[in-house]
Amino acid sequence: MSAGLIRGLGTVVVFVAFVGLTLWVFNRKRTPEFAEARLLPFADEPQPDTTQANETRSTRP
Repeated sequence: MSAGLIRGLGTVVVFVAFVGLTLWVFNRKRTPEFAEARLLPFADEPQPDTTQANETRSTRP
């Protein structure tokens, strides 16, 4: 086996893996799974404070 043949086979393997992964990611059956994963970067953000403080003279509009 020559080096050119090995490189060619490696290229074919990587190309097939790329096409397979692309089809797996963009498959419509996987949309619900990836919808949850899409929000993971925002999972650790603090939630806004929803409690309301009592109004005083200085905070009244």
